[in-house]
Amino acid sequence: MTLKTALTEALGITHPIVSAPMATVAGGALAAAVTEAGGLGLIGGGYGDRDWIERELRAAGNARVGIGFITWRLADRPELFDMALERAPAAVFLSFGDPAPFAARAKEAGVPVICQVQTLEHARSAARAGADVVVAQGTEAGGHGGARTTMTLAPAVVDAVAPLPVVAAGGISDGRGLAAALTLGAAGVLIGTRFFATREALGHGNAKARLVSAGGDDTVRTDVFDIARELPWPEPYRIRAVRNRFFDRWNGAEDALREEIADTTDSPVDAFHAALRSGDTEESLVAGGQGIDLVRAVEPAGELVARIAADAERTLATCASLSASP
Repeated sequence: MTLKTALTEALGITHPIVSAPMATVAGGALAAAVTEAGGLGLIGGGYGDRDWIERELRAAGNARVGIGFITWRLADRPELFDMALERAPAAVFLSFGDPAPFAARAKEAGVPVICQVQTLEHARSAARAGADVVVAQGTEAGGHGGARTTMTLAPAVVDAVAPLPVVAAGGISDGRGLAAALTLGAAGVLIGTRFFATREALGHGNAKARLVSAGGDDTVRTDVFDIARELPWPEPYRIRAVRNRFFDRWNGAEDALREEIADTTDSPVDAFHAALRSGDTEESLVAGGQGIDLVRAVEPAGELVARIAADAERTLATCASLSASP
């Protein structure tokens, strides 16, 4: 059995699985592996580094991949969006800001638009902007997000933007999560953290190992890591990451961290980035969602796509048998 949904039809994919465009993590190799396994892989355009984006687009080779952008950052670098459209991506993914100006340009270029949302109002705005697919991101997700949970947000978004395909995101790590999303009315899933813990993902091996060893109870939503990176994210978005020594030192002392960054020559920012490069997971950032309880090994992304799809099919078949006549 193959899971055919409105998402597989809209994007021309075999499995209703999309890998999240995680900034600095979702490069060309990961996106290509997911696509070649039957899902849709997305490169993370992230914070707008043109050289990085061009390099990772090349790394994807001839695979049919898409690219994602942090919309509020893209507003300052609109030429990056034009560059992406010139590559005729499988889709563009817009999140954390008004998608309307960029969605219109993508539609003119014939490129499908995926918009990630965190509230019902965001969902309705995305539909009005011309989204082809809407991603309902729950607060369980790693990286930046909002306050609503996937279980409550996804079906509400399904009802709000019908008949557009809706993708559930946040805390989904295996086939049971995909099956659950489909029963909520979603047409597929967007998975981030689980694909971070793959061989093809960028990022230090220590960070991937930390995702394997940590649990969902170890994650926090916070501003601390963005302050340390000097990335002024707008309200209401905060990052979910694995709790560590850096967080414990500065949680509740965010103003003091800002003052120390501003007032000292030996800036915590430099130390933070040095720790990130060296793989010191206690003094830097490991973004991860609440679904990491189910992340038990660093695996090839293609094998992960196949297993999630197969496990979802078995789970749905089991559920169907519960209502079968005796």
